[in-house]
Amino acid sequence: MTALFLPSLVRIGGGALNELPAALQQAGLNAPFIITDQFMVKTGVLGRVVTCLEQQGICAGSFGDAVPDPTVTSVYNALKALKSGHYDCVISLGGGSPIDTAKMVAVLARHGSSPAALKVPHIQNEPGLPVIAIPTTAGTGSEATKVTVITDEKTDEKMLCSGYAYLPRIAIVDYELTLTMPRRLTADTGLDALTHAIEAYVSQRASAFTDGLALSAMRRIWHALPVACSDPGNHHAREQMMQGAFEAGMAFSNASVALVHGMSRPIGAHFHVAHGLSNAMLLPEITAWSCSGAPERYAACAKIMGIASSSADETAACTALVNALRAISQELDVPAPAACGIDKERWYALIPQMAEQALASGSPANNPRVPDHSEISRLYEAIWR
Repeated sequence: MTALFLPSLVRIGGGALNELPAALQQAGLNAPFIITDQFMVKTGVLGRVVTCLEQQGICAGSFGDAVPDPTVTSVYNALKALKSGHYDCVISLGGGSPIDTAKMVAVLARHGSSPAALKVPHIQNEPGLPVIAIPTTAGTGSEATKVTVITDEKTDEKMLCSGYAYLPRIAIVDYELTLTMPRRLTADTGLDALTHAIEAYVSQRASAFTDGLALSAMRRIWHALPVACSDPGNHHAREQMMQGAFEAGMAFSNASVALVHGMSRPIGAHFHVAHGLSNAMLLPEITAWSCSGAPERYAACAKIMGIASSSADETAACTALVNALRAISQELDVPAPAACGIDKERWYALIPQMAEQALASGSPANNPRVPDHSEISRLYEAIWR
């Protein structure tokens, strides 16, 4: 038996944002609190959302100071602002960080506790306030997932929190919100979405349902991402990226992620590298290491993306996949750790701790080829090289 977790209500397509008031009314919600970041405030997107709601007689509160890789402090600041009024739901507006912040705030607002107490292996199924997710990047898929990641700034640990409580009730998936994304953000979030799709497909927890979503996402993203990066105003490419990211989000929320994500989170926590970028750094080499664990699955990835012909044998298809991932990383200028300003000595000194944190997340156990501590350590060394 397979248990599936999906948003209850979805509005998807160009102009979907205009359907926000109707979606709230359909869910019986009328007092939203919006969590977003300063970019959404300064570019007027928050104002647009507030006006859209006001035109339908809905008055919303807001918090505009969500931070990248949300911290415990930022979560509590948002929670304090929410508790200053009377609200029946939380709208998250932005990339993965505002959405992750909103998910945790929605749970804490109803149940108390703390992010540290809620991290995996704890599973939080009892819902908090309903969450309405409005992604403005095509990458995290957080609008469709039952996870959130919060950083403990005291220990530099990215805490993975999971359970039905974190699944948004409503997802507003409007690709038009991504048309102004800069190239670097488009590339990093796009490769993040591709990672979600590939890892969901090769995960030991994959199912027939998630396979269909993951394969569709791979096909869309692989062909649309270079176009979206080179021609940011291309509506078709942006639509394909948003659809692919949403499909990948639904896939990995139900099949889980694997080794790339397990190793990525410590990089983000210790070196403050954006989540999408740290996944992008890891994807080619972790795929190369993992292929032997499920060659037929990785070969299928290569074939659905058009990297290998349908008649190619598994070995040739896997080789083509790894080479193509390395090539697109070069094409999209994915930087190595040193190019991100990371100090080599600190990187190597933290490898034992990062390997331990990666294993503790549980994600490496879903990988087709399951590593131990020493193997993860060697992979971190290879990534630096």
